[in-house]
Amino acid sequence: MSEKQFIVIGLSDSRSQWFTPEVSGIIATGHVFSGGRRHHEIVKDLLPSGCVWIDIVVPLDEVWTEYSGYERIIVFASGDPLFYGFAATLRREFPDCLMAVYPSFNSIQMLAHRMLVPYADIVNVSVTGRPWKGLDAAVIGQFRLIGVLTDHKKGPAEIAGRLLEYGYDNYMMTVGENLGNEDEELVRSYSLEEASGKAFSHPNCIILSKTYSRKRYFGIPETEFFHLEGRTNMITKMPVRLLTLSMLDLYGRQTLWDIGFCTGSVSIEAKLQFPTLEVVAFERREESRKLLVDNSRKFGAPGITGVIGDFMDCDLSRYPAPDAVFIGGHGGRLDEMVGRIYKVLNKGGVIVFNSVSAESCNVFRKTVNACGGVIEAEHILILDDHNPITILKAK
Repeated sequence: MSEKQFIVIGLSDSRSQWFTPEVSGIIATGHVFSGGRRHHEIVKDLLPSGCVWIDIVVPLDEVWTEYSGYERIIVFASGDPLFYGFAATLRREFPDCLMAVYPSFNSIQMLAHRMLVPYADIVNVSVTGRPWKGLDAAVIGQFRLIGVLTDHKKGPAEIAGRLLEYGYDNYMMTVGENLGNEDEELVRSYSLEEASGKAFSHPNCIILSKTYSRKRYFGIPETEFFHLEGRTNMITKMPVRLLTLSMLDLYGRQTLWDIGFCTGSVSIEAKLQFPTLEVVAFERREESRKLLVDNSRKFGAPGITGVIGDFMDCDLSRYPAPDAVFIGGHGGRLDEMVGRIYKVLNKGGVIVFNSVSAESCNVFRKTVNACGGVIEAEHILILDDHNPITILKAK
């Protein structure tokens, strides 16, 4: 049986495409073509008569079924098909296929050309049909230039609004609308305030340009957080927090669960130091819901998932399984909590517990041992006139 072959050709939005003689020959001798409906409008007059066209529409399973009847398919895609593009999707679905790619400029490259900006300096992310995570990480990192592929739900106005919500007003936004379309192309720069209230035509992309460096903490003083009413001591103190994060060993990990987040200090510090980390924070106090939101906005830590309710009653299957867990509160059910965590903790994962009593230390050690884990490290900290805190790490 012959191997399936895909030839993927990148297009601009221009109605007058230019192709190399090689690509023109591929199109002229092709029989089965595929692409989005917009791509079909651009190339339909260039296709040979009697050819087959397969629309790329969701759900893609139906597209794959149509593809199965042909050995050689010429696919049209936008820009560079390997830049958050359809060629990468094909490679995942058909890992053993033969493939050739003939790219055009992607839209962020085109916008950089219009701005006369070296695009080697741009950190690129996409929110096209994707969550905010990539953009959040780039903004927390405060890269000088950030290119963003948008969609109808996460366009320039929504992106500007998100940055302003978390205090990142230190960016200007340049928007490229209908790039490559000779009749409608528009490139303009805006403050985030201007962009957040404006409607933009599609397709578009943006480049964020940093205007100054926002303060980024490494060890946020506990006095800087919003606190529970009348309970300013209900927070993991900064030295304890930093040692806790060190023991959680978050580099290279995917998901942190923060159980008993209260003000959100551990979650926020973790997110700021490890921007790509997925952070899920649990707390039973309803009043902590607003605290997490307000503190996340104050310190510029978007993307933390807050869960209000007793951890022992939560449906944990709704959240990504952790490879690091911090226990900041247990409500007197530490043994049950540790046992529940061990059932979902990824292989090689760690649990760090801050204990203020010998009794809870012993319960943690005993339960970890019963679950087949091991205590890997212990440290005792005494801050000012506070009681000693024992920080234990189980693996």
